[in-house]
Amino acid sequence: MGRIFEKRKHSIFKTAAQNSKLYSRYSKILYMAAKNGVPDPAANPALRTFVERAKKENVPSHVIEKAILRASGTGGENYQPARYEGFGPGGSLVIVDCLTDNNTRTISDVRNCFTKTGSKMSAIGSVVMMFDHLAVISFAGNDEEKVMEALFAEDVSIEEVECKDGTITVFAPPAEFFKAKTALHKAFPDLVFDVQEITFLPKEGKELSGEELASFDKFLGMLNDCDDVQEIYHNVIRA
Repeated sequence: MGRIFEKRKHSIFKTAAQNSKLYSRYSKILYMAAKNGVPDPAANPALRTFVERAKKENVPSHVIEKAILRASGTGGENYQPARYEGFGPGGSLVIVDCLTDNNTRTISDVRNCFTKTGSKMSAIGSVVMMFDHLAVISFAGNDEEKVMEALFAEDVSIEEVECKDGTITVFAPPAEFFKAKTALHKAFPDLVFDVQEITFLPKEGKELSGEELASFDKFLGMLNDCDDVQEIYHNVIRA
């Protein structure tokens, strides 16, 4: 898992071509997190996590505040999650998560990305089974034993704790995400998370190079240009 995680640990937001695209994506996510809970990060763990991620990605405060404020009102947008799966260039595995207010538009845009790069969409569930759905929390440190003790003391279920090159990474079931974060902050009050997300990690990687890699990068770029696409998970390793 370690090698794959090193290839996948950076958020898809880092590949966004323009800041406006980045802000738009976070605006939707923050809006939905606030709308589905309460518009107060202190009382809404999911919203608080996305606010922390947004700040780490240098999303301006006014963008964050505006998204939360919109969720405080009545009516507004009605975004729904949509997930698409398929096989990308070179036999790569791809999961595309979206937030949309128009399913017809979104599936058309995503399908176009697959079609124009010789890729193929597949039935829901056919690709996701080849990934592990995990909460991932990563931070600077060297004492994994103390970290495990802190988690066990708060009865947090974990899959694995990995220590490598001065970084500790905790892998846990998605349902344990907020519980794990709370336990770690309780044990280490000054802890700063480098990565904190619920993600899909591939069980096996797929090495691509040459034309296949170039085609995959084109495919990835096209997906990132789709307004409704929020996250892209894949198993590609650059040879």
